[in-house]
Amino acid sequence: MKIKFFSVGGTIDKIYFDAKSEYQIGSPQLIGLLEEANITFEYESESIMQKDSLEMTDADRQLLFDRVAADENKYIVVTHGTDTMVKSALKLSEIKGKTIVLTGALSPARFKFTDAEFNLGLAVAAVQCKGPGVYIAMSGRVFDADKVCKNVQLARFEDIEMIIEN
Repeated sequence: MKIKFFSVGGTIDKIYFDAKSEYQIGSPQLIGLLEEANITFEYESESIMQKDSLEMTDADRQLLFDRVAADENKYIVVTHGTDTMVKSALKLSEIKGKTIVLTGALSPARFKFTDAEFNLGLAVAAVQCKGPGVYIAMSGRVFDADKVCKNVQLARFEDIEMIIEN
């Protein structure tokens, strides 16, 4: 099984510039994370863009859709910013016959304390175990793309039903 990774930016790739006192999206951290994990599966990676997900447009989502749809691989992991991850996942759900998992991080991969490694590992496991469809791997769970939302106050992803009940 070969896994294709697409990077579009987001917090997972953010870098802190002391001189500017702000975060900016840097180069994809994906390859470094995979190398550190000493993975043994075959993979390819492609960086589509380096954007904060709040800055992604419908045209950006269409570009992501077009690249994933056209790719010959059936197992896809997308690293993406968390703020609009669900919106992109719903767009990608129009693609049939592929297993697509979106993941990201709530703190940059370069930080000592980050959820990036855990989330990426969860996404890799999910893409190998789930059937065709679109999923989000965050907060220690794998969610169906149409049944998840980000709880900004609690800094985690949850089932939509949990939010409605509370």
